[in-house]
Amino acid sequence: MSVLAASTSVASPSRKAFFIFAWLVLLYNLPVILWGAYVRVSFSGDGCGANWPFCNGQVLPQNMAAPTAIEFTHRLMTSLDSGLVIAVVIWAFYAFPKSHAVRRFAIWSLVFLLIEALLGAGLVLFRKVAHDQSSGRAIYLSAHLVNTLLLLAVLTITAWAAQRNQARIVVTKICSRILAALSILVVVSIAGVIAALGDMLFPASSVAAGLQQDFHSGGSLFLHLRFLHPLLAVAAAIYILAIAISKMRASRSERAREAASRVIVMIAIQMAAGLLNLGLLAPLWMQLIHLLIADVVWIVTLVWGLEDAPVSASFEAPLEPIHGLR
Repeated sequence: MSVLAASTSVASPSRKAFFIFAWLVLLYNLPVILWGAYVRVSFSGDGCGANWPFCNGQVLPQNMAAPTAIEFTHRLMTSLDSGLVIAVVIWAFYAFPKSHAVRRFAIWSLVFLLIEALLGAGLVLFRKVAHDQSSGRAIYLSAHLVNTLLLLAVLTITAWAAQRNQARIVVTKICSRILAALSILVVVSIAGVIAALGDMLFPASSVAAGLQQDFHSGGSLFLHLRFLHPLLAVAAAIYILAIAISKMRASRSERAREAASRVIVMIAIQMAAGLLNLGLLAPLWMQLIHLLIADVVWIVTLVWGLEDAPVSASFEAPLEPIHGLR
């Protein structure tokens, strides 16, 4: 029996509007993430200098060069994102009662967004941008990536719990194999950000030349780690596809089967995109597409875990619709 099978109450107009808004806020975070990656691959991370939150010491910089415009645009996008997430939190407290999952995960969304902003500020203030080749940059970017995935996760759970009207969610009660799949996706994503950094700092003229760079004894750490990403990605894809196919056959929940089928489709698309990215030597536009698909894979896998979880293990019965702050 899936989680969704227990959701029998009809959402109030306020709650319906809320979960639509919450899903839209989640979707807005995808272009914010992509533009942040564009800042990195276009070497525009120092476009505002070592200044934060102001750009080159100004609230609104004048006569902006391209790197400054790119970096400043990202800051404007994240500022709007902050306002949207704050709106989600306020609305969640208005539309849902005390201790409801939507309230809790909305708050976590704001927490991870604040951490995201601080990590972004650290990249600028500590100069882990542009042409920096230090190992510290790889560590910092990896931490930034993990926080981004957590932000997407709590935003997804907030929207999903509101739509399904689930009062309580215990994430650890999700199927252990799906939790393992999510953990593997984090590892693959970390390898991916290091590989992307290597492609950016040390572009190759061909696949063969890239392999020579990767295994050259005097090469950068980024190059030595770059070849791991496709290997990990293939292993992860095989594992996740095997689980999804198995659960599609065994699950009694139509919604859980549909969620698993979405995962299968997105994994297949991502593998094709990865091969294309490798064959084209990771051009900027393809890196961004590859990243977008990776984020979607993360979201649909999490939703699959939520839909697959048994009601008795993970969720309380849904509350009746309420109005006003409780």
